[in-house]
Amino acid sequence: MRLLTIRVDGGTRAVRQDGESLVEIGFGDVGELLADPDWARIAAAARGTRHPLAGTDLAAVVPRPGKIICVGLNYRGHILEMGRELPEYPTLFSKYADALIGPYDDIELPPEDPAVDWEAELAVVIGKPGRRIAEADAAEHIAGFTICNDVSMRTWQFRTKEWLQGKNWEHSTPLGPALVTPDQFTPGATIRSVLDGETMQESSTADLVHGPEFLVSYISTMVTLHPGDVIVTGTPGGVGRARKPPRYLQDGEVLETSIDGLGVLRNRAVSGSAQG
Repeated sequence: MRLLTIRVDGGTRAVRQDGESLVEIGFGDVGELLADPDWARIAAAARGTRHPLAGTDLAAVVPRPGKIICVGLNYRGHILEMGRELPEYPTLFSKYADALIGPYDDIELPPEDPAVDWEAELAVVIGKPGRRIAEADAAEHIAGFTICNDVSMRTWQFRTKEWLQGKNWEHSTPLGPALVTPDQFTPGATIRSVLDGETMQESSTADLVHGPEFLVSYISTMVTLHPGDVIVTGTPGGVGRARKPPRYLQDGEVLETSIDGLGVLRNRAVSGSAQG
């Protein structure tokens, strides 16, 4: 299945995609749907109000995840590009829900940082709670996969050795367009970012150092993973900071982030205001 969150009537609705139409499931968003242990059967059986896919306003597929846990330096090519050694353990940091935007919303460029970079990423969405999940059992806890661009404010990110302050700017991080269940997607597909028609990143999600099941197991050793939690698995080579000279997002540029089989994020970079 492909599950999306749409904006309608001043709120949001969880929907199932059937070809070129969207069927309401009876929940406010995909995260709320996943909180029901019977979510898969409910979503498959839904016969609610229909909307056309074309022209419908999409929100972040999980608008308010309880946790967004991101992985840094997790593609072999990107690690080598940044001049580092392959890690034994994943580098983790958190992102907050206030950073999320829909798959076609504008990315806000903050006036405080001129070095805003792109990071195309495969995201894993949790569908079943668990703590200390064995890697062999981790697939049972994955509801599906989606696309994220972990847009990063590099000047702020590298002010210190901790990255959080460069990763959590509001209205910066597209997530979607759909949650695709594991029966319709297997990691290993091609991931890309394209800026104003020029390919910046292109790799295979098979190049991950630490794969989805390992990450679910590793992270759940520390904290209980809940339905709707999102794990963002890292970015391949081709980021703007690593280019010579560096290149960053500019006002008006369109960033497209895609993973074959999952869809495309399409976001215009727009200069933000210092007023909040």
